[in-house]
Amino acid sequence: MSLQRLFVDVHTHIYLPRYAALLRSRTNAPRIFSRTGPSGATEDRLVILDNEPSDGRPVGPQYWDRDEKLKFMDRHGIDISFVSTANPWLDFLPFADAQTLASELNAELESYCSTSPPLASGSHSLKRLYGIGLLPLVPNAPTSELPAAVHALAKAHSHVRGVIIGTRGAGNGLDDPALEGLWAALAETGLVVFLHPHYGVDGSAWGPLDNGHVLPLALGFPFETTTAITRLILAGILDRHPRLRILLAHAGGVLPQLSSRLASCIVHDPRVASRLQHDARWYLDRLYFDAVAYGSAELSFVSGAAREGSRRMLFGTDHPFFPPLGAEEKWRSVVENLEAIEGVGAWRDEERDGVRGGNALRLFGLA
Repeated sequence: MSLQRLFVDVHTHIYLPRYAALLRSRTNAPRIFSRTGPSGATEDRLVILDNEPSDGRPVGPQYWDRDEKLKFMDRHGIDISFVSTANPWLDFLPFADAQTLASELNAELESYCSTSPPLASGSHSLKRLYGIGLLPLVPNAPTSELPAAVHALAKAHSHVRGVIIGTRGAGNGLDDPALEGLWAALAETGLVVFLHPHYGVDGSAWGPLDNGHVLPLALGFPFETTTAITRLILAGILDRHPRLRILLAHAGGVLPQLSSRLASCIVHDPRVASRLQHDARWYLDRLYFDAVAYGSAELSFVSGAAREGSRRMLFGTDHPFFPPLGAEEKWRSVVENLEAIEGVGAWRDEERDGVRGGNALRLFGLA
């Protein structure tokens, strides 16, 4: 099989065993705990946020067992996965602990990937698994130490090709001037930044009716991502660091849909307009978007908003979250997102191949 025809998942998570053990040792969120289930068997439960129901959600081997990840990939025909630690990452730890754990987890992730099976097709020497690592980017982190962590990660782990980060930075957001050195280091090393939400938006926005996790996940996560990347744009970070490569989770939230409105607001605010070198819509072609959108209309819009269109989009599954509702079902995040790619009428076959895999291989330096 040609490299350009490989099927690649850029948005797939894991809690490495060391991280899962830490969550098991905790008594408050984030944590993993065991309880007796309705059938009388012991089951594990995961609580990520303080405002979640106290009984959490089911969690099991698919979150930390590499064989389970590979079985999922095999069942759905996925050739390569770029695996990242699922939120909440290290936000809940003091910097010294986060620094130690980030180093340990990155080494564990390198081993997880470097010892994974080789890709069977073709004569190339690719592995089935590659990693997106962690930085000790936590509230109150001494920001002067973060560039060294970036360079250490890039130098030590050849199978870790990026870093996953949340939106709070060292406590003041990702546009905090104190993080300038971090962005410079990420641009210099070429590590891909996977920007992923965690906190959503203020829960008071959802009203008194209990709608479960639907509003926080369907709307809160994309709004969080949209605000974070827009703040980066408005701060001029993409202008000052043109080699910086950022991949946005969940198809970039609503930034593509609101980019023209954003451009109009910027033009009418000279304080902001003077900071930027380009129209706000120009920056869409500086970003990458996973194709975790579940619909062809959404993918069509994101692709149409950026001049480079489909070349900026990459397939993802969000595994192991949102598992099948029935024992024999395939994962909807795979089936529906593949159907969405196939349903974009404006894309040629080679563009669909790019979204399904080729774009990811280029972005992460494997092509």
